[in-house]
Amino acid sequence: MQLTLWTYEGPPHVGAMRVATALDDVHYVLHAPQGDTYADLLFTMIERLPRRPPVTYTTFQARDLGGDTAELFKTACSQAFERFRPNAMLVGASCTAELIQDDPGGLARALALPIPVVPLELPSYQRKENWGASETFYQVVRTLAGPRAPAPGTPRPAREPGAKPCCNLLGPTALGFRHRDDVREITGLLNELGIEVRTVAPLGASADDIARLGEADFNVVLYPETAQQAAGWLQRFFGQPFTKTIPIGVKATKAFIAEVLQLAGLPADTPLPDALSRSPWYSRSVDSTYLTGKRVFIFGDATHAIAAARVATEEMGFTVVGLGTYSREFARDVRDAAKHYGVEALITDDYLEVEAKVAELHPELVLGTQMERHIAKRLGVPCAVISAPVHVQDFPARYSPQMGFEGANVLFDSWVHPLMMGLEEHLLTMFRGDFEFHDGAAASHLGRAAVPPPAAAPAPAAESSDVPAVAETATAAATVAAPAASAPITVAQWAPDAQKELQKIPFFVRGKARRNTERFAAERGLATITVETLYDAKAHFGR
Repeated sequence: MQLTLWTYEGPPHVGAMRVATALDDVHYVLHAPQGDTYADLLFTMIERLPRRPPVTYTTFQARDLGGDTAELFKTACSQAFERFRPNAMLVGASCTAELIQDDPGGLARALALPIPVVPLELPSYQRKENWGASETFYQVVRTLAGPRAPAPGTPRPAREPGAKPCCNLLGPTALGFRHRDDVREITGLLNELGIEVRTVAPLGASADDIARLGEADFNVVLYPETAQQAAGWLQRFFGQPFTKTIPIGVKATKAFIAEVLQLAGLPADTPLPDALSRSPWYSRSVDSTYLTGKRVFIFGDATHAIAAARVATEEMGFTVVGLGTYSREFARDVRDAAKHYGVEALITDDYLEVEAKVAELHPELVLGTQMERHIAKRLGVPCAVISAPVHVQDFPARYSPQMGFEGANVLFDSWVHPLMMGLEEHLLTMFRGDFEFHDGAAASHLGRAAVPPPAAAPAPAAESSDVPAVAETATAAATVAAPAASAPITVAQWAPDAQKELQKIPFFVRGKARRNTERFAAERGLATITVETLYDAKAHFGR
């Protein structure tokens, strides 16, 4: 046993609670002691759900262990059915209750309830939360949809002429990272392609919806950690194929569209939706000096970690220096991806091991979970969250998907802006001697009059326009007004490569960078400003 402050995944019964909470009319009776009711807070406090999870705890105490805990469980089941009237019931034990070796499934069957009962056997000391969610969803699908499965060998009937192709979205659960918004984004994308989304499961599905999953033409697996096992069973018993591409990033979204068009039997040249992502153009327009080749460390669940590595390298121009996951069930997939980037995969659920790796690699950006957010903060590295486990700030009120074309825009904003904030701070350091950037200056949007500059600050220089290179070169050797207290300075000539480098500086500070560099060159009697002069000036004013 290992004691820890943080953990990437809870016990498997928490995964079962994520599925039960996502479903509409299903109740979960959990054989558990009083202390295990903490799990309610994950949904009401972190995800901000407006209702308690549909879970009844037996909440046995120490004094009950000498009595009949089995009868206690049966009483809890009967009372939960009478009170909530669900259309299906899940029964299981928490990690603590597993030790007293009652049989929740057998006890519930003995009650002969008039609804389907799904017994869950989740080995709490060998498996974890995502496995628990996957196993629960699989057992729910198998129990509720199984009676409608055709006889083995029966060919799947063809879609009626003129009927619209349809699919199910599988995988989104309660407490999932941006699941709510991903469902909205992918549903809109499929509808624009002419594909009907029949059922989203388990998020928002009823017991009857689960029973009719086999009616759709194919399944879209959004989160393999949760839905791949159930999708495989539906393929074997109903002949439903399922998607393999996870639509995170622009390229993957286009590949996903091609895959669903093929599964739906639609022409491959079906027009793409109009709302293409701004992410590709934004990525190309970002200052390459500061972003291209940035070293990034990625850690999360397997689906998001692999997708993030692909987007970071192929769409952002970053360099992956570390890639890992806590999802041991998908360790092989992550290892294969890591080989592609020439790094060794980190497979661990020990956050201290992850922290040591981040400190060793010195990345310039960390893409990880809530754990890595804290690790990066301690190490002073920019970070963006890409995967569960998450905290309250990762359930925003706004629309913020990770998948589809809009999801690509969100990735650009959340990954690049932390780096740009670093750039901004760097520029503020570089120009901190300027009248607008001294320590006592007010925010620029409040105007210069909000706080007067200190008396020791230098007088403002005459504004030199940020004009094209040809015009600027023509002014070489001209004399311009220097700062108020200084003698006029002679402007040196800009070399073409230095002029080109100057254009990479953001426009809102480019004029100041030009004036400071020209002043730096004049004070040293330099006739020509080269790239080295530009960076020497940058270092000089940055001290």
